[in-house]
Amino acid sequence: MSDASAAGTWKLGDVTVNRMGFGAMRTTANPDRSVAIQVLRRAVELGVNHIDTAAFYASPGGTLGVGEGPKRFANELIREALAPYPDKLVITTKVGPGEDPERGFYNAKTAAELRTQVETNLRQLGLDCLDVVNLRIMKKPGEDSIAERFSWLADLRDKGLIRQLGVSNVRADHVDEALEIAPIVCVQNSYAIDLRRDEDPLISSLAERGIAYVPFFAIAGESREGGAAPDHSDAVQAIATAHGVTPAQVRLAWTLHRSPNVLGIPGTGNPDHVEENIAAAALELSPEELAALN
Repeated sequence: MSDASAAGTWKLGDVTVNRMGFGAMRTTANPDRSVAIQVLRRAVELGVNHIDTAAFYASPGGTLGVGEGPKRFANELIREALAPYPDKLVITTKVGPGEDPERGFYNAKTAAELRTQVETNLRQLGLDCLDVVNLRIMKKPGEDSIAERFSWLADLRDKGLIRQLGVSNVRADHVDEALEIAPIVCVQNSYAIDLRRDEDPLISSLAERGIAYVPFFAIAGESREGGAAPDHSDAVQAIATAHGVTPAQVRLAWTLHRSPNVLGIPGTGNPDHVEENIAAAALELSPEELAALN
């Protein structure tokens, strides 16, 4: 079984992580808490030392949703599965979107709301300082400057609540805007072999500046929140068959081949899928295969 180190490493600011990581969002979907715990522990056993999460990653159960049973939060699952945390584990979270019992899902519009979200992540994860925090925005034409909100986040870093910063769901001009305020170590955007290929110049620009690009929907692609789609292109299917792997593994491998600064964060609540996803770190695609996929 290959581990997450097979695709090499990249520096997130002052820390080095394996390029194949794990996204925690889907751990909340499994009603069996013990299985979610198993998945997280297995990911770390297989060399994952970069986990992506958020306080608003939660199951639909409990008072805030329509499901049955207690609400399951990804952060709390991570804490239960992995605390005390391994020394080299980096947990990246995000703020901007939030959820509370009174108003449900919301986007932070004040410094106080943003601080509350940071403190919620700290409490759920059982940490005194967050490794990396991304400011995730909901882009709105004509009113989507991130300067003020990112300044609030930079202030929380200066206060010792955050070690390093990133941005999510942003354009190139947002990146430049953030860098005028404080260093960033990563940009997390939607991107896949069949999704948002207009991001290619941004990925190259970030690589030149030593900044990681962390794509979400690498497996789901155009299905986005719908999860992995059953249909794949002829090229993906053919290459998967040739290598004896799944189409999802080909999609992940293509993403990692895109640039050395790309970090994978495939997520799942399935113990078998976590092993398949991490095994994709070792899947080598030839120049001819990459050309066919492109």
